[in-house]
This record gives sequence, C-alpha cells and structure tokens, in this order.
Amino acid sequence: MKKCYTKVNIHSQKSDFAYWQTQPYQVRLATLEQIRQEYHRWRYGAEPRLQRVYTIVKR
Repeated sequence: MKKCYTKVNIHSQKSDFAYWQTQPYQVRLATLEQIRQEYHRWRYGAEPRLQRVYTIVKR
C-alpha cells in the first residue's frame, strides 16, 4: 500500500459548513450527541450521568 498525503494551506482548506447545512437537523443533532459522548469518555473516562442533588432538612 502506497502512503500518500496532501499538504494544504489552512486558509485554502475547504470548510465543512456547507456539508452540514445540507444535512437534516436530526443527523446534525445525532452527530453532535456522538461527539459529546466521545468527549466525555475521553475527558472523564466514563459516561455522563445526572448529578444527584442532596437537600439537608432539619427536623
């Protein structure tokens, strides 16, 4: 297998904005959720959960 690459100037690089604008909002939200979950697994090492809220009640 031949390894190859293309060197591109960052200012002449194509933007993904036009592609994502063509996608329906369901696909965009699903992709955003996937990125969010991957980030939480990478950053915190676990799936995000709901925080527990404790209330101290004096009796």
